Amino acid sequence: MASPVMLLAALISLGWVDAGQAQDWPARIIRIVAPFAPGGGSDAVARAVAEQLSEQLPQQVVVENRSGASGLIGSAAVANSPPDGYTYVVSSIGTHVIAPAISNAGYDPIRSFAHVAFAGGPPMVMVVHPSLGTRTFEDLVQVVRRRTEPLPYVSPGSGTIGNLIAEYWAETEGLKISHVTYRGAGQAVTDLVAGHVPMGCITWTAAIGQIRSGALIPLAVSASQRMPGFPDVPTLKELGYAHLAVNAWFGFAAPAGVPPAIVARMNHEIDIALDHPSVRKHLDAQGFEVAKMSPAELTAFIAEQIAKWGPLARRLANPK
Repeated sequence: MASPVMLLAALISLGWVDAGQAQDWPARIIRIVAPFAPGGGSDAVARAVAEQLSEQLPQQVVVENRSGASGLIGSAAVANSPPDGYTYVVSSIGTHVIAPAISNAGYDPIRSFAHVAFAGGPPMVMVVHPSLGTRTFEDLVQVVRRRTEPLPYVSPGSGTIGNLIAEYWAETEGLKISHVTYRGAGQAVTDLVAGHVPMGCITWTAAIGQIRSGALIPLAVSASQRMPGFPDVPTLKELGYAHLAVNAWFGFAAPAGVPPAIVARMNHEIDIALDHPSVRKHLDAQGFEVAKMSPAELTAFIAEQIAKWGPLARRLANPK
């Protein structure tokens, strides 16, 4: 693996930046915006990586939770920040694929950002409160089908992959469900555990603690294969929903216009952080499938995700 010094030399030789500019960064605190409330996957990956980056870089890296509008508020704030390499946002399928497809995001998910690094992410999990009386996914279908009123459910927010999965499933089965909107997964899980809402489609990260305690019952996951330690929980793919084999992935983005040298350096540092045993242990425990991409690969990946999920998101958001 190339050292930061070797990386810097290569960037200078390519003419992307002069030596003084690259050597001066970072000269002050770096901020990572988690655009959802504490308790969800965005917050988890931001804090794990920020803590390790603070050890690697000669500056502190801090996390700021700026939630609201399904992650659009925090993401738009970063898109409109100075492109100086000191402000980043945790990007996701929710903030950079789904929400911009169905609402006025205030930014272009590709052109408004320099996409810096990929982190991977956890699957979504369909869970229910024990009071609903269901123990299998098939039971859930029958319970919802028999109801005269739509079954309330929670997700990390409108326009998130949890919201999309639940609505796609209900549409496919001809079921009536009603989305209860929250500003993030933390409060959604709290009310789900309290029994105020009977069902949720939540990130594995946010739900795993309550699943282990028995407060929530997992019925299906959106992972490509069953989760370690939970061999009895089927995947949505196994249950006939191949289109819903998807992770709630996360990445890191900066405002468009950040010097390429800083983007490359930050990509390098985040990749190192993701390999650190403490970070990997933390993310593995929450069901993360850690993966890495170059800035160019990540930009192309997000464009592919927009092409795949955007039409479905728009169709579900605007039913005929």
